[in-house]
Amino acid sequence: MLISDAVHIWRESDGDYHIEWQASHPDTKVTVEPLAASGSIGAHYSEVPIPRARFTGLEPSSRHYFRLCDQYGTEVVATERKFGMQGAPNFRDFGGYHTTDGRQVKWGFLFRSGQLSDLSGQDLDLLASLELDLVCDFRRREEQESDPSRLPERRRPRIASLPIIPGSNSRFFEEAENQLGGPDAMFDFMVEINRDFAEAQTEMYSRMFREILEVEDARFLVHCAAGKDRTGFAVALILLALGVPRDVVMRDYMLTARFFDPMREMDRIRRKYKMEHMDAQSILPMLEVHEDYLSRALAAIEQNYASVEAYLEQALGVGPAELAELKRRYLT
Repeated sequence: MLISDAVHIWRESDGDYHIEWQASHPDTKVTVEPLAASGSIGAHYSEVPIPRARFTGLEPSSRHYFRLCDQYGTEVVATERKFGMQGAPNFRDFGGYHTTDGRQVKWGFLFRSGQLSDLSGQDLDLLASLELDLVCDFRRREEQESDPSRLPERRRPRIASLPIIPGSNSRFFEEAENQLGGPDAMFDFMVEINRDFAEAQTEMYSRMFREILEVEDARFLVHCAAGKDRTGFAVALILLALGVPRDVVMRDYMLTARFFDPMREMDRIRRKYKMEHMDAQSILPMLEVHEDYLSRALAAIEQNYASVEAYLEQALGVGPAELAELKRRYLT
């Protein structure tokens, strides 16, 4: 039988859609149908290494939904999680997930990404179609000024500047300049940064929730430079607040490993942090995602608060009324 939470849809920058799914039995037969599509559309199915389909010829400036059905009557309607942005390869919708009480996070309201400074004209058209109300930018002010976001002129969203600067950054980069450490030191540094998100960056994450709640039924985007660390913790907080199980939250977090190419960012990171003298392997953990990173942030919450709900209320000001409003808006 088709597993509803194991359907993954993404779009490449050339416009091709890829759909993968998992089933509880290997003999499950699945058909995929694009909804509200017209024109000459090609469908290509494959069973190796896992069941998948690829669709070509769909209109590139629109977002497309797909219906997946198996022979047992199970039906899943879903849309692309990862968009085919040419200048933002980690641009994703983090809706569609089911909550512990059986509801579902709405598609088309909650988005995450890396920086938006390199968006192409085609990307801007696609971004405009999402009708965003709010963009929360977690980059440092220097990053925001040196790489300003490109946004559509039509129905331009409001930008909330929420710079997050982990307190241990300066210490680590002083060590890096002295050529200390290696991959293990960088890995440990990233684990420490994620602890810092939970313990020392509560002001900015609290402001994020306030910014979202101030706009009626806001369609919003949260982003940083790569869309994985500062953004990853923000998305985890939002999904946990909505009641999405922790294992599903972690699955969404780890999707960055699939859609984000660390080597593509290597030269930029070297220049940005003056790491030209360091070898790629020593820098790589900074550009990767590992479960240990987010787990450290969540462990910090567990160590200091009775529950995630207690952390949201006591540290971020997101109490029962705010949680109820978020769920009213973003759950079906």
